[in-house]
Amino acid sequence: MGTLLWILLIVVVALAALLAYAATRPDTFSLSRSIAINAPAARIFPLIADFREWTKWSPWEKLDPALQRAYSGAERGVGAVYEWEGAKAGQGRMEIAEAPEPSRVRIKLDFIKPFPANNVATFELAERGGATTVTWSMSGPQAFMGKVVSVFMSMDKIVGRSFEQGLADLKRVSEAA
Repeated sequence: MGTLLWILLIVVVALAALLAYAATRPDTFSLSRSIAINAPAARIFPLIADFREWTKWSPWEKLDPALQRAYSGAERGVGAVYEWEGAKAGQGRMEIAEAPEPSRVRIKLDFIKPFPANNVATFELAERGGATTVTWSMSGPQAFMGKVVSVFMSMDKIVGRSFEQGLADLKRVSEAA
């Protein structure tokens, strides 16, 4: 067998091994981050339950200065809809599915571009003695291509950093109010 054929065989076997390993990865993903904010939940909740307020703290709002936004449905809370499209932020849609004030906001999160995905984002607010712990989580199915990508990159690390930045900005805005 020639050298080129050996190289091709090694590449094919390595690729098959990679795909086989990726297939064993979980079918779902979840990640979360938390922060303590020195403010009551009633002050923080409106910043989350009203998508128009996200421009003050969401890490993705700063990502793309030319981001196009559209709001529809309810003004805030259940039924509020936010759609976006941008060169860096991609395209997607969020709709608030649950918002029992002031303890939780659950959002149906649909990405359209660059890759379609249907996830759920949840904000849990737990107030204790005037301070509130806010936990931001996201979960959803992980398609096969997502499994392949997860072999090389950690969604928890990549998205987790954005959650940490967003929560830090939410803290800054909430404590300054």
